[in-house]
Amino acid sequence: MKRFLAVILIIGAIFIGINSTKAENEIPNFQLDMRSYNGITLPTGSFIPVVNLQGISTETCPEGYKVKFQGTNDLYINETNVIPRGTEFYGYIEKINEPIVGTNAALKIKITQLVFQDGYEIPIKGYLYNSNDNTFGGELTEPADYVRMPHYQKKFQGISWNHRGATLQIRPGGKRLMGQHTKIDAGERLIIVLTAPAEITHTVEY
Repeated sequence: MKRFLAVILIIGAIFIGINSTKAENEIPNFQLDMRSYNGITLPTGSFIPVVNLQGISTETCPEGYKVKFQGTNDLYINETNVIPRGTEFYGYIEKINEPIVGTNAALKIKITQLVFQDGYEIPIKGYLYNSNDNTFGGELTEPADYVRMPHYQKKFQGISWNHRGATLQIRPGGKRLMGQHTKIDAGERLIIVLTAPAEITHTVEY
């Protein structure tokens, strides 16, 4: 009987020790407090106000030159701050037209990526907006010369009954000046327009 009790006590001690070790190695089960992230789609044609962070010029920048802009306003949809102020936008010069006689240089900038302040990146498709098909520059230059031409009045005027009054008009000649390079200064406020829907999957609900 004593041996039987001793065996029972030994088995009980072993069982208690195993449970104690298991409890020490278990990870506490608790829920972390996390912000709520929801995906939102910005439609094609959305405008995003930005500021240029570097000088861009057709004189010094080749096609493919990388450019960088920064959002100047919080962009909200309902109560969600979709694109916070300070978000960075990256792209490159897609096309450059050099200046020629009669036309200034022109450039077109494509936007390919936005980067939140925490480093999260999202690809987008857009252009730096301009009413001239998103092209900056390309204006006609001033005339190189002017032609003076008299313009006679239809009615007889002056002292003599057969004297017609004349007005001297100056009209642009057929030649124009050499075009100038086009530039976008650092600090200039601009607008990005989306050319495809942008899936924003890193937004915070407040």
